[in-house]
Amino acid sequence: MTQDERRVYLIKVLLAEDARYQGMEIPDDGFGQKRLLRALFNVRMPGPVSGEFLEIQDAYLQEATRQKGITDIADLTPVQEGLYLWQGDITTLRCGAIVNAANSQMLGCFCPNHGCIDNAIHTYAGIQLRADCAELMKRQGHEEETGGAKLTPGFNLPCDFVLHTVGPIVGYRLTNRDRERLASCYRSCLELAEENGIQSVAFCCISTGEFHFPNDRAAEIAVRTVKEYRQRTHSKIEVIFNVFKDIDLQLYRNLLG
Repeated sequence: MTQDERRVYLIKVLLAEDARYQGMEIPDDGFGQKRLLRALFNVRMPGPVSGEFLEIQDAYLQEATRQKGITDIADLTPVQEGLYLWQGDITTLRCGAIVNAANSQMLGCFCPNHGCIDNAIHTYAGIQLRADCAELMKRQGHEEETGGAKLTPGFNLPCDFVLHTVGPIVGYRLTNRDRERLASCYRSCLELAEENGIQSVAFCCISTGEFHFPNDRAAEIAVRTVKEYRQRTHSKIEVIFNVFKDIDLQLYRNLLG
């Protein structure tokens, strides 16, 4: 199957799953089809699907990521020993694990085509990721607490694993509790990664988007916490500070030298 044929197949199957979508027309253009497919991925609740669907979905997502371009940690140059700074799409990064800024449901973003990292990671990992997270949460029996971490496979992402962490939501003003909870996100991810033999972790800018943590304070906490952890534990784990916005790139450049 061509990539276009895979996309149309996936859309048809997902539309057929829900009676509310009966009669919905599939756009003729590739851009419209891609947006529709992503939206259908985003709103789909975890549930069983055929092996054929998974095979075609996996081929489609892996090719889509290949076309975007994959960056391997082995091709990056550290800015300090064991520390990297990289600007780009975290879903295209090949390393041990990438960090997802999740919400307390831990099921991914259900808003169609939303621009958050949670949405992007779940989209390009495939529907298996939401199903795996749902099973984790079912066993846990309650929503995820702020500052902890959970581990899942990366499925169709270039990384081996995804570390999911819930960052603090900043209200009227930034508090010491917000700062400690954000630092806990970084520590929890590093500890869980090392428990599972993961040798490299790429951190997004946790809580700086929808959760309104000030970018400069978040960057300071991220760099300080990672450095303190590596020094205290004598860890050799490699850490990539992944940024998307230019403002964050400059902040991390100033902090890392």
